[in-house]
Amino acid sequence: MLVLGIETSTPVSSVAIGSEQGVVASMTLARGRGHEEFLVPAIRTLCEQSGVSPGQMAGIAVGLGPGLFTGMRVGIATGKGLAQALAVPMVGLPSLDLLAFGVRYTSRLICACIDARRGEVFSAFYRQVPGGVQRISDYHVEQPERLASELDYHGTDVLFVGNGALVYREILKRGRAEFGAVSHAFPSANALVELALPRFTREETDSLHELEPLYLRKADVTIGWETRGVMGIPPGATARPMGGSRDAGPAKGDR
Repeated sequence: MLVLGIETSTPVSSVAIGSEQGVVASMTLARGRGHEEFLVPAIRTLCEQSGVSPGQMAGIAVGLGPGLFTGMRVGIATGKGLAQALAVPMVGLPSLDLLAFGVRYTSRLICACIDARRGEVFSAFYRQVPGGVQRISDYHVEQPERLASELDYHGTDVLFVGNGALVYREILKRGRAEFGAVSHAFPSANALVELALPRFTREETDSLHELEPLYLRKADVTIGWETRGVMGIPPGATARPMGGSRDAGPAKGDR
């Protein structure tokens, strides 16, 4: 079974093709072109260089975030378009889960932490279990100072992983806190494919119509209107609060 993975919830774009035997091919772009300019050419190149035709794909996996509004929406929209064109199922997985899975062999408590900008981080706590990790908290968006205070509550050694941990290292640094390497700073399509494959095998797939980004806060543009006391939405603009409609406006400067 071959699965295509698409992860675009952070400034880093990555795509991968893999099976139960491992990753066949992958590409990552950390800077330069935006997600929408990178994805389709990268997928085409992966297929050409690996000798895999699109028709051989048995499923499409996408990273759901939390993360940057534009990136999440581009990745999921691209995945849905390919799944419809190829008539294959989809699986969506939270991007914080991918970060934690990448350091699953640690005996420490894991805190996956993505930079949410505006002085906040997206985070969740995990612990190691046979074969992977188990999330033991909700997904949160909060200030790094608040996240640091949670270390006292857990009272154990913590491994921070993700670019949010690196950006706010000085704030999160506590007596028994360690930080993952730069190579684990962003969720990857490689981990996405590995985690999604068992879901496809068990036929635990997601509805294309219900699969949406994991939004933990309102779009920046919505917050700006509310801050200025604007109660309505300007003509021609749409915005999605947490759990609202799927037509969310992109966050300003989130690429």
